[in-house]
Amino acid sequence: MARTEIEPLPTGDEKVAAVRSMFDAVAPRYDLVNRVMTFRMDVGWRKRTIRDLGLPHGSTVLDLACGTGDFCRGLAGAGLRPVGMDLSYGMLAAARTEVPLVQGDALRLPVPDGSVDGVTCGFALRNFKELGPFFEELARVVRPAGRIALLEVAEPANPVLRWGHGIYFGKVVPRIGGLLSPDAAAAYRYLPKSVAYLPEPDAMLEMLAGVGFDRVDRQLLSTGISQLITATRA
Repeated sequence: MARTEIEPLPTGDEKVAAVRSMFDAVAPRYDLVNRVMTFRMDVGWRKRTIRDLGLPHGSTVLDLACGTGDFCRGLAGAGLRPVGMDLSYGMLAAARTEVPLVQGDALRLPVPDGSVDGVTCGFALRNFKELGPFFEELARVVRPAGRIALLEVAEPANPVLRWGHGIYFGKVVPRIGGLLSPDAAAAYRYLPKSVAYLPEPDAMLEMLAGVGFDRVDRQLLSTGISQLITATRA
């Protein structure tokens, strides 16, 4: 498989095409690399996300950027009814879940207004073309009093931890990804840099409030290397 170097960070439609290509490339060993580079902390983060989603059994949950189905399996195990959606066909082809899966664009969801009880999304906010339209789509498809839970990487507030995390995430993670998934080495060099796409935390919370969510909350996990944003549709 051809390697794709991405420098500088792409924007607009170029970003959409690059992200789709990269995740097609990383799909075969995506779960393995995640487990190794997070020391399996990502498993606990997903469990926490599903718990804080706080929806009753039988609720319909749209899992966006579902990848190989980690969240879908957890949601189904918690008694919820997930539907997975991802832009990358490679990810969906590598999925290990029995729940319904759809290839689609999170900025143009093929879902009626107010038709789902909740939405989850793991480590994908920085990969969308634009966050504003994405948040607007969440507000459109989630019913009143429905919930969203968005899991994403973060930087620790402590300067020493932030320095150490920067070295690990920026230098070590790309090496791990390149060793375990050689055909996708360029993707793992890109992913740490993609944090630059994320707005400041307060700005993201204000964006969600502005499109119709309340009880907007942000929690830092594992000393601040990941963040969980939850909100309720007003």
